[in-house]
Amino acid sequence: MAVARAFAEPMLRADEVSRRDVRLVVIGATPYVTDFARLPELLRAGDLVVVNDAATLPGSLRGTTARGESFELRLSAPIDGTRLHGVVLGPGDHRTRTEDRAAPPRIDVGDRVKLGELAATAIAGAGRRVELVVHARAEAVWAHVYAAGVPIQYAHRRESLPLYAVQTAYATRPWAAEMPSAGRPLTWEILLGLRRAGVELATLTHAAGVSSTGDPALDRVLPWPERYELPQRTLDAVAQARARGGRVIAIGTTVVRALESAHEAGAGIATLRLDAAYRPRVVDGLLSGLHVPGESHFELLSAFAPAEQLARGVALAAEHGLSAHELGDACLIL
Repeated sequence: MAVARAFAEPMLRADEVSRRDVRLVVIGATPYVTDFARLPELLRAGDLVVVNDAATLPGSLRGTTARGESFELRLSAPIDGTRLHGVVLGPGDHRTRTEDRAAPPRIDVGDRVKLGELAATAIAGAGRRVELVVHARAEAVWAHVYAAGVPIQYAHRRESLPLYAVQTAYATRPWAAEMPSAGRPLTWEILLGLRRAGVELATLTHAAGVSSTGDPALDRVLPWPERYELPQRTLDAVAQARARGGRVIAIGTTVVRALESAHEAGAGIATLRLDAAYRPRVVDGLLSGLHVPGESHFELLSAFAPAEQLARGVALAAEHGLSAHELGDACLIL
């Protein structure tokens, strides 16, 4: 009963926090709140930090059906030549919460749609999920996405979110539908601080998908299978950390899903679903955003800490006025 009350009562803020002002809840037997800038002090020399270096796409695109109905296409996977995978939402803008948006127009296999001046045909789909093939060269698809697309927006932010605001300091390939947001507060100063503290750094690329579709049934099975590429040098770094007694710290659940899904270096599809029953075999600790019970990401955190510890951490975060969601504060589970 005490755990249920702790889960039900805390109210976390949902406003944006400057990436240089992020605070951190360290979750353990006795949780505490500190400044994120202290992260290098909280890890040990010999630890390995693994980040997701996927850059965020301007993944929100406006379209119309052949019947003239407006919709928003939110990309849910990397652009694949002239193919776009995404989720369709009805009319409206980011000031309306995704779950409160109007239902999207029906798009069946074979239907023609327009994305700006680009014509496309639906070649697969189920409900709000759709796969489109664009009738243009791949270069034209990329040009349109970056000219007309915007990052997926969040209702708690009044102003439109610019693309640069949803990139990590180390972003490379444009693979992420939404920002791998656990890495947002990792500024170059903190990354250099980690190296000076003897903490090693490694990268992988994971195609972080959408965090919400507006359809409760779809949201319950998030995250979907997602592409990743794991370099051999990162696998080697994991083995070396293990050999010297260091811990492997994942920056975000996308890193966990890739490392725990991979059996060898190279490309793959992360199908793993993390929950309280899962026992990580590669990752020892997790840095993540703050999430509350009922959110799909909260279930992922439960693979790293018992429910009672997560409850105390969330309650403490609420007491200190911390902010949840993609642009908020963070938690560290060791």
